[in-house]
Amino acid sequence: MTLLVISPDYASHLLPLASLATAWRDSGDEVVVATGEATASIVSGFGYRREHLPLGRGANAGVIRSADQEAAEAASLEGFFAATRRGMVPTLAYQARERLTDLMWQPVSRARATLEVIERVRPDAILVDHLAFSARLALHTRGIPYGDVVLGHPSALPVRDEVYGYPTAWPAAFSPGDDELRELRALCEDVSARFSSQWNDAAKELDAAAPPVSDAFALHGETVLFNYPRELADGDGRTLPRHRFLGWTPREETAEIDDWNAGGDPFVYVSFGSFLSVRGDVLARVAEALRREGIRAAIATGATSPDELGPLPADWLVAPYLPQVRLLASAAAVVTHGGNNSITEAVGQAVPLVVLPFSTDQFAGAAAIERTGAGRALAPDDATVDELAEALRAVVDPGFPGRAVLARASAVESRGPAVAYATLSSPVSEPR
Repeated sequence: MTLLVISPDYASHLLPLASLATAWRDSGDEVVVATGEATASIVSGFGYRREHLPLGRGANAGVIRSADQEAAEAASLEGFFAATRRGMVPTLAYQARERLTDLMWQPVSRARATLEVIERVRPDAILVDHLAFSARLALHTRGIPYGDVVLGHPSALPVRDEVYGYPTAWPAAFSPGDDELRELRALCEDVSARFSSQWNDAAKELDAAAPPVSDAFALHGETVLFNYPRELADGDGRTLPRHRFLGWTPREETAEIDDWNAGGDPFVYVSFGSFLSVRGDVLARVAEALRREGIRAAIATGATSPDELGPLPADWLVAPYLPQVRLLASAAAVVTHGGNNSITEAVGQAVPLVVLPFSTDQFAGAAAIERTGAGRALAPDDATVDELAEALRAVVDPGFPGRAVLARASAVESRGPAVAYATLSSPVSEPR
């Protein structure tokens, strides 16, 4: 059997998809990954074969820096980083406007390239990142079945009256005005309509008989795999005809940390992911709160220089990249931007969270953490050192009530690779 995995050329997207594919690899099946060259080392590290398939103008092998991108992508990133400093609604509005170029990049040529890969590989099963729209365009116009992997909060696939890009929920620390929310929803509705028009035009070029779709953002594969803990999604009432929640997806990590935590005091792991690590001002406030509370820390600085964090205690572990899964296994808590990998890997290992969401579905994810009691959520631009210190004191406390919530969630979670393998091997007939 051969599994084809299709992913944008971003480490944060490819890592969970490649980890899901380990169920096929470990069963003796061949795994082929179609992606760009920036993440080639990740593909080879898993022991997979790579087919060259760039699906966007940007790429990210682990830590993204605008200087490493081509001009249009660099300008887009700088605009995004600037928007995060203006708050939730300005960031979401900026991302909505950018969506017409970054998610539907060269759709016809990329769709044809996807079909060429499929012709060469002749896979028995396909896993596709839901945000790989040009690849999914090819699959839909040809009627090719696939496992649609939704990374991030499940609202990344809108249902009912939801609109892509408009948050289904946000934490209490954010208080947008009614007028700006109406404007944001109107913008997201306009972008959805224009995006769907782009999809339909491209589909017609690929197949003149392709039926038009009313909302391309809501279109999905026959089988939907939510890379998310069911326990965090229950309050959203999200159901689809054929879907599975994957819980969390463990992965092996080989980065050396020299037994840093052997016999040490409790520590907090801090990471803002591959994109938002650029917000060194927020990382510096988190570092100051940790120092003030006398809490040991492991901080993945990403694009931020460690010099921006202030004096670093000798027993802290600070580096651009750290083995997140390994460190979360023994962390007392995590401070995160609320990305999909951070939330799923923390909840899967019963680690309380302090979430500082900046963009996209991070707001809904942070709201889910707040709603279930699994952690605290604060606004990154507004949270003071005092507020961060109070949140840290709460979550590192062994008696933090959220630990019971997390213990239940981590105990019942199935492992993502096994669920994905079973689901694609035997398609579901009803939601679970």
